[in-house]
Amino acid sequence: MRSQRARDRPTGSGGTLQIVFETHSISEDNERGIATGWLPGRLSPRGRALARELGARRHDDGLAAVFSSDLTRAYETAGIAFADTGIPIFLDWRLRECNYGDFNGTPVHLLHVQRVAHLDTPYPNGESWKTALARVLGVLPDLRSRWPDARVLLIGHVATRWALDHALTGARLEDLARADFAWQPGWEYEWDGRPLTD
Repeated sequence: MRSQRARDRPTGSGGTLQIVFETHSISEDNERGIATGWLPGRLSPRGRALARELGARRHDDGLAAVFSSDLTRAYETAGIAFADTGIPIFLDWRLRECNYGDFNGTPVHLLHVQRVAHLDTPYPNGESWKTALARVLGVLPDLRSRWPDARVLLIGHVATRWALDHALTGARLEDLARADFAWQPGWEYEWDGRPLTD
């Protein structure tokens, strides 16, 4: 996969940033009911097929660049989806999932019942959801300064979407934490540089 680091481009003036978010494709851990967290994870055969479908869906979407979490399951998705398209792919660790610390690799059903409790309180040897969301949102000013008025795609995780939903649509974190993550073929947002919801 041809990739670059997200800071390797000169800056420009700000404009309205169009953001498309797609989750990483289905991983082996997803199929086993495991919450991977900061562990790398790998796509399953079904996930690789779905990554190709993502690429077909976004092929003519006017994307200036793709930004992916640097966790394996995310950058595998990006590499499969956008291979040979000429669209630059950048990896950024800030787009990672929440770090569940000692609970990375825990069964999903055990982890999800704890989510509200860890909105402010870090997981043991990990981070809180609010810390994770602040990390993700640190990406947006960089993107807007380098790709003003562009349409970009982010490939990430639950924390990535929660950050975008909370900051750009005003969704309450408590509501996000209590809801099931319902997959859909992408989410779209715009940001004109106004202060983000904290």
